[in-house]
Amino acid sequence: MSTTHVPNVYLLPVIQFASGGCAGLVEVSLMHPLDLIKTRFQIQRGPEDPNRYTSLYDCFKKISRNEGMLGFYKGILPPLLAETPKRATKFFAFERYKNLFAYGEHIPQPIVLTLAGLFSGLTEAVIINPFEVVKVKLQAERDNIKGQKSTVATAREIFKEHGFGRKGLNKGLTSTLGRHGIFNMIYFSLYHNVKNTFPETEDKVLDFLKKFTVGFISGVLGSCTNIPFDVAKSRIQGPQPVPGEIKYQKCFQSIHLIYKEEGFFALYKGLVPKVLRLGPGAAIMMIVYEHVFDWLKKFI
Repeated sequence: MSTTHVPNVYLLPVIQFASGGCAGLVEVSLMHPLDLIKTRFQIQRGPEDPNRYTSLYDCFKKISRNEGMLGFYKGILPPLLAETPKRATKFFAFERYKNLFAYGEHIPQPIVLTLAGLFSGLTEAVIINPFEVVKVKLQAERDNIKGQKSTVATAREIFKEHGFGRKGLNKGLTSTLGRHGIFNMIYFSLYHNVKNTFPETEDKVLDFLKKFTVGFISGVLGSCTNIPFDVAKSRIQGPQPVPGEIKYQKCFQSIHLIYKEEGFFALYKGLVPKVLRLGPGAAIMMIVYEHVFDWLKKFI
């Protein structure tokens, strides 16, 4: 009796999905403390904030002293639960959109990569936003982690009070769409276009350094470009200045309000920890994805 062999064309999306999930799991496990610090800087307001952090060192010192070292991992469960499907969706969607826009070979390859990155980011944002709402709420709390509500309890509380709409688990969706759409557009386009300009090499060390450098630069530029949307997202999803009064309501309204009240550079709050996280994080993610992808192709 003959056995049916499943063509690689059907297994390829599965491999891409699994590789993206592994990449996300590794990246968030290594880089989450910097994401927490970034969020803390983004949600603090002007000099009148009595709990404001004055520098990265000051933030690190206060968190470790008041909340313990585990405080740097507040809100890690939502991204851990989300990163596997999130990154899996990112890479899976990128490959699908790339094939879609390249169909018929009418669009130049650099534009195909840019469009595929943009739409993969928009797709990723829709999936990840409820997890972001829960994560930011947990990260904003400054009490010791032992007294903090669980991720599930926090999500249930948000859903019970506000539901799944724009005041609940989908709060700040437009900002998340802007953040992920812009980042992925730059990240994928720059990485693949620049990487392909370098000659192929059999030297594994040089190959690793090439991929890490291009991934790092892609992550840094994507982070520097999309951060106003990230700041707006943190303000919308984080605690409001006056309890019961919603000051930051919509994406562009929040960006305008932050600029008007705090100045242009307030839109870049948290840039240093964001770059420190997403520079190496973006490089790690792409390298893990490509290595897992190559490994799975050998065995599946």
